[in-house]
Amino acid sequence: MSGDRQAGVPSYRHIALAREGAIGLLELARPAALNALTRELRLELHDALDRLAGDAGIRAVVFSGQGRAFCAGADLKEAGSSDVELELLEEYLPCFTAIAGMDKPVIAAVTGAASGVGLSLALHCDLLVMAEDAFLGLAFARIGLVPDGGASWLLVRQLGYRRAFELALEAGRIPASRALELGLANRVVPEPQVVAEARQWATQLAGLPVLAVAGTKKLMRLAAEAGFDEVFREEALLQARCGASEYFRRCLEEFRHKRPAGSGASPG
Repeated sequence: MSGDRQAGVPSYRHIALAREGAIGLLELARPAALNALTRELRLELHDALDRLAGDAGIRAVVFSGQGRAFCAGADLKEAGSSDVELELLEEYLPCFTAIAGMDKPVIAAVTGAASGVGLSLALHCDLLVMAEDAFLGLAFARIGLVPDGGASWLLVRQLGYRRAFELALEAGRIPASRALELGLANRVVPEPQVVAEARQWATQLAGLPVLAVAGTKKLMRLAAEAGFDEVFREEALLQARCGASEYFRRCLEEFRHKRPAGSGASPG
């Protein structure tokens, strides 16, 4: 990973955390195990996500995995060694909540496999870039399990019940081209370009007004689960905040003087 290591960050064993300007760079770093998630890695990941969320200087995050895979799921060497229900609630859920709750976009850069709960980790991100030969692994039923990590919630809302149910029982692997067709991935590029594509996209998003980006993420997340009235009221509240910002006032002034909107305004 290129970029400057975050100042004051503890020395993680299985996470690489750095920054490149206003971009946070987060990598799962167990390449020999295809970045399979152990308890230690999950706890480190939650801490790293919280640090990224709390850093006002970071405006977008690129989330990737070292080596041949994004994440092969839970490390099966630990299977049966703990209470699965408690593990999901206390170790996995805080990671997913941190991704959804931070007021900046998180872009997953997927190479190789994003399987099992690794698929859930990728789909919890706001945007998804995949390598042409990458795939989403949805083989829970084939090994006698149900989708977890919020995968059932995500898939039904993104695909609808029937398609989600069919894929959960029969898909196994969803290749990148199919993920793009289904709307599970945003972009598909050659494998060597995946992280660079995600970084370039993150840089573009980091240049947008902070309040607008944070508000849009909050609204889109809310719209996936709330009713129209609740979303409409939240839109009105957030629009009032954005409309009172110095950035919008400058854009309005530029519009009145027929200059390109945002040409003289800081996106802060």
